[in-house]
Amino acid sequence: MAITTFKANTYLKEKVLVEADVRGHKIIIDEPKELGGDNQGANPVELLLAALGACQSIVARTFAHKFDIDLQNLWVELEGDLDTDGFLGKSDVRPGFLAIRYTFHIETNASHEKVEEFKKFIVAHCPVGDTIANTVNVVSSGIVMDNPII
Repeated sequence: MAITTFKANTYLKEKVLVEADVRGHKIIIDEPKELGGDNQGANPVELLLAALGACQSIVARTFAHKFDIDLQNLWVELEGDLDTDGFLGKSDVRPGFLAIRYTFHIETNASHEKVEEFKKFIVAHCPVGDTIANTVNVVSSGIVMDNPII
């Protein structure tokens, strides 16, 4: 078994602006103005959609040769429905996505049947899609209290 641990650190800045550090790469995360942010970056649920599309794209690129598919171009169109009242505590609805939809746009000379088989493989081997579709243990390791020096 080849288990690899991936890591990220997030730092809350002003208002709801968050800076993430992933292997030295900085990602700016913010909310649109209507959700209390300054619209300086994608919000977390938009990043989740982007992560899903990126993961599917990487699986496609990595395994196209296995299916003898000349992958000339690929892009994934994603959208998700979320009731913001759950996030804002205005209602007893769950705060997460209710549904996520995606469409693969593939430019190739491969047959439709071959591309359908390839699509099934992509969906079955995408770690982000699998994580979203299946229950994952999300475990807190506790809280570290840092007291500012006065």
